[in-house]
Amino acid sequence: MTLEEKTYNGTLLSVAHRDYEKDLAKYSYFKIQDYALSEDLVSDTFMKTWSYLAKGGKIDIMKAFLYHILNNLIIDEYRKRKHKTTSLDTLIEGGFEPSMNDSESLFNILDGKTDSLLIRHLPKTYQKVMHMRHMQDSSLAEISLETGQSKNTVAVQLHRGLEKLKVLYSPVKIAV
Repeated sequence: MTLEEKTYNGTLLSVAHRDYEKDLAKYSYFKIQDYALSEDLVSDTFMKTWSYLAKGGKIDIMKAFLYHILNNLIIDEYRKRKHKTTSLDTLIEGGFEPSMNDSESLFNILDGKTDSLLIRHLPKTYQKVMHMRHMQDSSLAEISLETGQSKNTVAVQLHRGLEKLKVLYSPVKIAV
């Protein structure tokens, strides 16, 4: 492709983008119902058009060509969606309500109380950071500021404290 052809094709595509981009985006959103994905498909449409022009392809009617490319991309997206599983958020928006099992939340509460009691049995160096991390849900940066230690030191103390907590938490095996 010569510099003159490249400039002509660039101008042609820029004018097409200015004239048709919004309508292509509306059309794509109407078909897909996902704003971000429709924008991506429109971008891909112009990328494929540029690639076609760069290879020396000729376009008689730009609008028809762009819609043809976009339709093919939308069809490909439909085919991808056919094999995808539906997310829980989508199901909930559609009216699906998962059943609630209170026993698991009860176990989590009891485990949290057990953890709180077991943290008291840890060495003093680990008690404060473990309490801040697991009971107050503080970040490494917050714990670091509070204790005056580096984030790395706090991370090491949390890791070691968690290992000691696991040892305390493991059930004692009783020989029968």
